[in-house]
Amino acid sequence: MKSGYDIRPIGAEEIEESGALDLVWQVFSRFEAPEYTLEGIGEFKAYIEPDVVKEKISAGTISFWGSFINDTVVGVIAMRPPCHVSLLFVDADYHRQGIARALFDTAIQACKLAGKPLEVTVNSSPYAVNVYRRLGFAPTDTEQTVNGIRFTPMKYIAN
Repeated sequence: MKSGYDIRPIGAEEIEESGALDLVWQVFSRFEAPEYTLEGIGEFKAYIEPDVVKEKISAGTISFWGSFINDTVVGVIAMRPPCHVSLLFVDADYHRQGIARALFDTAIQACKLAGKPLEVTVNSSPYAVNVYRRLGFAPTDTEQTVNGIRFTPMKYIAN
């Protein structure tokens, strides 16, 4: 427990009822979608469809953790092997309270425990580039757009 929130894994059986995907969609819609084309919004929505996410969690191709306050999810991180941040979203009411950092630290520890390389990557949305910089990431290339999704490839080398 850190500052009133608890971070724990979210399995396939609870991904929908946890509210994690709803949180991701709400935060994306508010902060990311205005910067995206309709194609990009559709691509993102398809990526977080519950059945797709459940299948990926069950197959081990994505891992989810949530930050909870009184059983309400306020932040989510998802990682793809080996150590790629595929989703990192925090409820707007809880921005700048250390939740993204705590989620990220949890994911790094999981990578270390699994014996994964300590190189962490992310394809950051335009909105989140500064957030990732504060977490210790640096751009590895310029902004790109693929299937309507705008992103800047970034890398973090864990200590």
